[in-house]
Amino acid sequence: MSLKSGTVWQLTAMLIAALVLLPVAALVGFALQGSIGLWPHLFRNVLANALAQTAVLLAGVGTIVAVLGTITAWLIAGFDFPGRRLLGWALLLPLAVPTYIIAYAYLDILHPVGPVQSLIRDLLGYDSPRDFRLPDIRSMAGCILLLGFVLYPYVYLPVRALFATQAANLLEASRTLGAGPVKVFWRIVLPLARPAIAVGMALALMETLNDIGAAEFLGVRTLTVSVYSTWINRTDLPGAAQIAIVMLLIVISLVLVERRARKGQRYAGNARRLLPLSRVRLHGPSAWAATVFCALPVLLGFAAPAAYLVRQAWRRFVFSGIPARIWVEAGQTAALALIATVIAVGLGLLVSAAPRLHPAASTRIAARISTIGYAVPGTILAIGLLPVITFADRQISGVLGWFTEAAPQLILLGSGAGLIYAYVARFLAISTGGIEAGMERVPISLDHAARSLGQKPSGVFRNIHVPLSWSSMAAAGLLIFVDCVKELPATLLLRPLNVETLATHLYGEAARGTYEDASIAALLIVLIGILPVAFLSRSIRA
Repeated sequence: MSLKSGTVWQLTAMLIAALVLLPVAALVGFALQGSIGLWPHLFRNVLANALAQTAVLLAGVGTIVAVLGTITAWLIAGFDFPGRRLLGWALLLPLAVPTYIIAYAYLDILHPVGPVQSLIRDLLGYDSPRDFRLPDIRSMAGCILLLGFVLYPYVYLPVRALFATQAANLLEASRTLGAGPVKVFWRIVLPLARPAIAVGMALALMETLNDIGAAEFLGVRTLTVSVYSTWINRTDLPGAAQIAIVMLLIVISLVLVERRARKGQRYAGNARRLLPLSRVRLHGPSAWAATVFCALPVLLGFAAPAAYLVRQAWRRFVFSGIPARIWVEAGQTAALALIATVIAVGLGLLVSAAPRLHPAASTRIAARISTIGYAVPGTILAIGLLPVITFADRQISGVLGWFTEAAPQLILLGSGAGLIYAYVARFLAISTGGIEAGMERVPISLDHAARSLGQKPSGVFRNIHVPLSWSSMAAAGLLIFVDCVKELPATLLLRPLNVETLATHLYGEAARGTYEDASIAALLIVLIGILPVAFLSRSIRA
């Protein structure tokens, strides 16, 4: 007896959700297998320091992204000043630069014998770094500042979108009652923006927790760095899994705090009286102060490191040309990212369509579960996937052993399939969210009409959902591809032997201090990262 078509869609959604949950479940099981007596040692020598540094880092970065993102969004949305239209989209540019590239660039820019400190010493009349030097960028303060100036767009984008779509009645009423700009901001603007700020801060803090390159380069021993060093340097996988469990608890806490912060925060406007927000024209020092405030994050978060990369890449090119291995690594990076993107978009399409084709509670819950991978740092996914992949490799090798004496041992891990699995599990939320948003614009009446004409759910999916979802699929695919190219933690831990991506090449060169050799790879990553920024800049109004 064959399964009904709707049941097939239900089982498909549940299977995809299970594949996303599997690494997390395996991580918990693997951590429980570790020695209980290991916990006192981990807490005393690793966790206490790592937890303290992670907490300070999250608090500092959260403060900076909230302040920068909210104020810049309000200035762009509510005021006119010189350069506003240009800065409106330029404020998104730091999204194109991964945090580890920012750290890599500023380590050289702010080095005691680097260009900035050398120029300052020349202006002040000092001859040697022993006579004058700035505070070391390798510090907690340096890490907080750099990450904050890169991740603030996670707050800027949703807050600006809220200002653009929220009815202007409240703001106009407060202005007519004589409230000044400062009072309007504190009494009206900030309460309106609280839900969007909560969402953006949660995303920025999850990216901070996922970071490994910037924190390690800058000498901050976060939980992510501790997981990596415990696994790779000490070959203690159970200990790394137990630290990863602590990270997972922090991620869950961030999600719960974000949802609690948004609880009850709902704002409705009268659609018949929806007014565009009228901008106040600034003059004199106030106008130029707004320009400088909005330009500073663009300069520090994108322009300065990008200019450094161009200069270093040009020097490397003039000295010895472009190394041939860069093109090999670029090809490997593109191949892995492209395969993961195609799979993630395909699975996202299935998950998005399932609740429409089989509207049951289990299908909707499975669709939500399939999106949790984005909240799980790449390091946690990598550790959770390792026992799953090695178990599968043993089973496959055992089956092949019946047919050949020299059966391969690391089929999935050695082919990159494990890394692709990690990419798909982590970025499936981007695909599902983007395609769901596109499908919401497709009237459900089209589904009903197709069913009334005799189409089965698979026919509705093939003839209605797929053709009308191409644009959202393409947009989601672009974002996933770029995220896969930039992803570092899972790539470091799961890439096959003798396979380098642009991100791991950069990490290795920066760890060795050979900055010029890494500049071309870093520049390629930034150029690829500009693609989604261009896409996002078209989706917001200047």
